[in-house]
Amino acid sequence: MEDSGIFDIVIIGGGPAGMTAALYALRANKSVCVIEKSSFGGQITHSPRVENYPGTMVMSGNDFANSLSEQILALGAEVELETVTGIENGPMYKEVSTEEGNTYQAKSVIIAVGAKHRPLGLPDESQWVGNGEFFCAVCDGALFSGKKVAVIGGGNSALQEVILLAETSSEVVVVQNLPDYTGEMKLRETVQAKSNVHAVFGTVVKDYIVEDGEMKGLKLLESATGVESELRCDGVFVAIGLVPENEAFAGVAALNQYGYLDSGEDCTTRTPGVFVAGDCRSKAIRQLTTAAGDGAVAALSACCYIDTM
Repeated sequence: MEDSGIFDIVIIGGGPAGMTAALYALRANKSVCVIEKSSFGGQITHSPRVENYPGTMVMSGNDFANSLSEQILALGAEVELETVTGIENGPMYKEVSTEEGNTYQAKSVIIAVGAKHRPLGLPDESQWVGNGEFFCAVCDGALFSGKKVAVIGGGNSALQEVILLAETSSEVVVVQNLPDYTGEMKLRETVQAKSNVHAVFGTVVKDYIVEDGEMKGLKLLESATGVESELRCDGVFVAIGLVPENEAFAGVAALNQYGYLDSGEDCTTRTPGVFVAGDCRSKAIRQLTTAAGDGAVAALSACCYIDTM
């Protein structure tokens, strides 16, 4: 196992929370290493239009992520594409281990791993992901130009997917388990104005329609009546929320019943010097602004912890 040096702060996760934390820590003259397992930017890179970030009328999530990553690199952040497997609270330093066999030592650690897309939870779902079932209209919507698609969910993320898909797909059917959309009113109004979009409320997905080894649509169940129906479509986009991946950190931070890191607005954990920020934290609101806010709080708290060691 290779020891990769000692940093003031190791930040696990390169989404908005993690990169904002890096920005604040670097500006406080702390040495920072950001470890990200896949790609920098997190979930926000899937949003083609971000219109609720203060001071910016409209931007793409990808542009935001690129600008923030360039900013922290210019300030001297070290970045690594590796998968963290655990944190050890040593007598002198925290030790962050990765699948790649490296160990990063730090005076403080900020966990900002975000969350992943929540699946439908149907049998054999994994075989249909990327083969009929998708999670990102920005990434895969072009495959369904002129075709009929379904979007599962009715929150902000789902409505953004619907708006994007409606531009090129012949028809978009929204399947929502609740009686109405739950996203922002502005997004609802935009969706409701689309002539090629209609919704099925109070309905859940029961199974896939599979013919000749291919997904041909969904079997639906109306919750109130128990009536079953079929929705034939060419593709399905799932946008029913996120799930955390925090198991690797259970040794240094408590998890709540849903698997989120159990921390309040101060972003502290039960382990001194270990902080948490962003969507992986137990919180009521998960937005770009709250992720950035968490990043700032966690970084400043980590700096204070280091300065008083």
